[in-house]
Amino acid sequence: MEWLRHWRPMAEALAMASCLSVHPLTVGTASAQQAKPNILFILGDNIGYGDIGVYGGGELRGSPTPRIDQLASEGLRLTQFLVEPSCTPSRAALMTGRYSIRSGLSLVAVPGTAFSLPAEEITMAEMLHDAGYATAIFGKWHLGGQTYSQPQNQGFDEFYGIPPGDTWDAFGMIRQGQQTKTLDIPLEGGPQIVEAKRAEPLKSVKPYTEDVRRGIDWELVDHGVDFMRRQKAAGKPFFLFLPISRTHFPNLPSKRFEGASRIGQFGDSLMEGDAIVGAMLDALKELGAEEDTIVVFASDNGPDGPGASRFGADMPDIGASGPYRGALGEVSEGAIRTAAIIRWPHRIKPRSSYAMFSIMDFFPTFAHIAGGKVPDDRPIDGVDQSELLLGEDDGGARQHLLTFVGSELVAVRWKQFRAYFADVAPGRSGAGGATLMGGVGASAAPMNGYPQVFNIEADPQEEHNIGEMYNWVLGPILKTVQEYKETLVRSPNPPAANMTKF
Repeated sequence: MEWLRHWRPMAEALAMASCLSVHPLTVGTASAQQAKPNILFILGDNIGYGDIGVYGGGELRGSPTPRIDQLASEGLRLTQFLVEPSCTPSRAALMTGRYSIRSGLSLVAVPGTAFSLPAEEITMAEMLHDAGYATAIFGKWHLGGQTYSQPQNQGFDEFYGIPPGDTWDAFGMIRQGQQTKTLDIPLEGGPQIVEAKRAEPLKSVKPYTEDVRRGIDWELVDHGVDFMRRQKAAGKPFFLFLPISRTHFPNLPSKRFEGASRIGQFGDSLMEGDAIVGAMLDALKELGAEEDTIVVFASDNGPDGPGASRFGADMPDIGASGPYRGALGEVSEGAIRTAAIIRWPHRIKPRSSYAMFSIMDFFPTFAHIAGGKVPDDRPIDGVDQSELLLGEDDGGARQHLLTFVGSELVAVRWKQFRAYFADVAPGRSGAGGATLMGGVGASAAPMNGYPQVFNIEADPQEEHNIGEMYNWVLGPILKTVQEYKETLVRSPNPPAANMTKF
């Protein structure tokens, strides 16, 4: 690639000069690898289960994803990867290995509110930094703007991206303020691209405008490649968290990708996200770090929902949840089940796995692999899935998952059954069911004492409540709720996120 050529000779020289040792977990490795693997975690935004080619989307949807498909052929493709209903909760769960409600972040963080990652939380970045890793995040944090919550104060050595309390559509506030005659601020007074080094205050780089939004991901790529190059030269393992913008609305593609797909700007954005993943994989290969790096590509939640035509798009700006019902902000299967691929050459056998895997599980799994410490002074809801990754236990270590919205426990997955404690069935609250979108427009009718139960495998659209027929399922489902409640005796949650009940 053209933008890699200037440092290609250095990467080749480093690769030749490296003296690498074998990782303790290595079995039958074809070549020597460094003691601690690098971790490159690329987190997509609002990508649905049915968007990526290997999950039934891609070319069939008019927007091919060849680089992600290739990554899947080289790694472990999870087909039962479960997250939280929206971006802030999922990111909190990923960073802490805990349900987002334990951090008070079970709703989407909104600028100007008090929702912020507590200072006492221990993040994945802190855990890996203590294990000897260089750490960086380039992109979207979205775990609150309070100083103590910012990524450079939560374990990261470097940060570059949009404001830590904002999401990708923040640039619209200036135009919206002018249109409604409520805000009249100059560009330098609006959202900024910011950067920071460990423990330093944020510095403004430039205004976050519509034009910047179109090309922001390639800035993140440049920062990510530079970070990896520097750590490779220093001989230090790295954790690079790259939460990119694709495919979060408004899906404004860069000029290079305008019209690339056959389904409008969403498809263009999806194809651009695929190219971004490809650029990072090419950089790893150019650096000679491919075999020493665990690469994860995943999405934070399900796709944007129907009717999401924004910013003059000529087609609805929506993703696909595959065979499942639900979209961003809801609590049904299509909202919390999405794509995840994990590659580690010579360690993770390329294959597909139906094992249940939560976004929280990355924390204890990476701790095990990297020699990090999982906190023992608080409940950790993630489970170590290293045996699944390494092919030692195909069944995985998880059988259930709870789903919260605000202060409410609204659903439980146990094996292939999904139970709801709030009314989200089709036809109850409109054709699409209740939308539990970050507390805004929330709708959760009482259930008259009995949960609704659906068999996700037999009924992926969740149309047939089998709670009465399969009432024995309520025993193990309610047991998982009781086990969670017991953890609150020693470690009560902070006040839950709330924007509607005072």
